[in-house]
Amino acid sequence: MDFLTPSEELLARVAEGDEYAFQILVDRHQTPVLNLIYRFLGDRQKSEDLAQETFFQVWRSAKAYKGKSKFTTWLYRITVNRCLSEIKSARRKKWLQFFRDMTDPKDLQDESLLDAAPNAEDLLITRERSRQVSNALQTLPENQRIALILKRYEDLSYEEISSVLGCSIPAVESLLVRAKRTLQKKLEKI
Repeated sequence: MDFLTPSEELLARVAEGDEYAFQILVDRHQTPVLNLIYRFLGDRQKSEDLAQETFFQVWRSAKAYKGKSKFTTWLYRITVNRCLSEIKSARRKKWLQFFRDMTDPKDLQDESLLDAAPNAEDLLITRERSRQVSNALQTLPENQRIALILKRYEDLSYEEISSVLGCSIPAVESLLVRAKRTLQKKLEKI
């Protein structure tokens, strides 16, 4: 068993209590899960906590996986449910912060992998544009926001997004069109 073993096979081993298979799954998928949560919530610490909770849920639910969808689709469904639960909880508590400092996915990974550092002016322009996009993205309804994040940043197909969101492919297309149109209008005003 190694990193070439399909995730579905690893999950079957996790269902039997194989901790090594679980560690491989976590190592393989933790960065995409963390990035997805961070893009949705905008809070690095909360994202790390929810990523851990997500993988705990994977461990507990491994036996429930039926193989009707790809492992990543199943994992993203768990992740999205965790995000939506967090948002609902935070609304009740009125303390959740949305996308205050949305960054490029590379920011959550090892910075030593970057080739060249941008100059200060470029960095300021990029940060300001990220802040503007972040603020505009935050105003989208939850389904539009998560559909856009899954398409744009996770590069999921319409079919995979429909599985994650539990809606039809035409509904996903509609969510994405409305989200892009709304973002475009908001960003044109800036």
